[in-house]
Amino acid sequence: MSTTFDLSCVGFYTFDALCRPVKAIPPGGQTCFVEDYTLAVSGAAGSAAIVAAKYGLRVQAVGGVGYDDMGDWVRMKLSSYGVDIRMMQRCEGFSTSSSIVTTRPDGTRPALHKRGATDAFYVSDSAIDGLLDTKILHIGGVGLMNRMDDTGRTTELMSEARRRGVITTLDVFASTPEDLPKVEALLPYTDYFLPSEEEAKALSGLTENRDLAHFLLSRGAGCVILTLGADGAYYLDQSGLEFHSPAFKVEVKCTCGCGDCFNGGFAAGLVKGLSPYDAVEVGQASSALNATGLGSQAGVASYEATRRFIESTPRRGGAMLAAAGAAKAMQ
Repeated sequence: MSTTFDLSCVGFYTFDALCRPVKAIPPGGQTCFVEDYTLAVSGAAGSAAIVAAKYGLRVQAVGGVGYDDMGDWVRMKLSSYGVDIRMMQRCEGFSTSSSIVTTRPDGTRPALHKRGATDAFYVSDSAIDGLLDTKILHIGGVGLMNRMDDTGRTTELMSEARRRGVITTLDVFASTPEDLPKVEALLPYTDYFLPSEEEAKALSGLTENRDLAHFLLSRGAGCVILTLGADGAYYLDQSGLEFHSPAFKVEVKCTCGCGDCFNGGFAAGLVKGLSPYDAVEVGQASSALNATGLGSQAGVASYEATRRFIESTPRRGGAMLAAAGAAKAMQ
């Protein structure tokens, strides 16, 4: 089926200001000097959209920004990567969702976040055909999209995407147990659910990866991929295909947006017809490259560069573990 887009990214788009290294917030009115400072579009939808666009996919962004300088910048930056922004709404009375990210020397990134237009945007009936004129629908940011989630609109979009044969992927934002009903409503229409290990633990109350995945599969997801940070990624689907993809060895500068960049890389792998293991590998490489720069997607250049990175970079678990996972994935 021919579509206008390869990927529609719906949800959380944020304006980020990042600096590093920050060992502590200076007391009183004192100043702490930092080495690096940058701006970035981030978020569970924003980072995925930009990575996929860098990899050559036709991408449209669907979300909300305010009538403010941050919103102007987010729209400009998305456009600079070739992302279609016609469905990025201006939300009256709301500021652009924005964060100040204080990146620690070890790459962790405590953040101060202003909730904003992500809570306010809404996909109308008249926009659905354009939204779903795509190979993949990615919903990123359940837990922050109050108007979409509280009205059941996100569920309606996922259901309609399933009816039309559009591949669906889903990510959440820092889930809590209270978010489980919102997620449960979406899982029956989700081909690939992509939470972090911490988010899946919060949703389920469980601790082991296989138990986490079975908990989510039992609620309707076609496949669960847990991002595990420095431990890589874990894959389990309804057919029983299961493997672990070890993380790449890189010098970490900032982990902001690593999971979101994984999602963009994984979507690119699906569009390019890769096997499950190879698509996860592209997601892993995208996440690792992101960690080498300051600001989401900073270390991601192009699909060709990422393929070279995969071929030349060792894994944390070693080559044998990666090869074992690949063999199992082909069974």
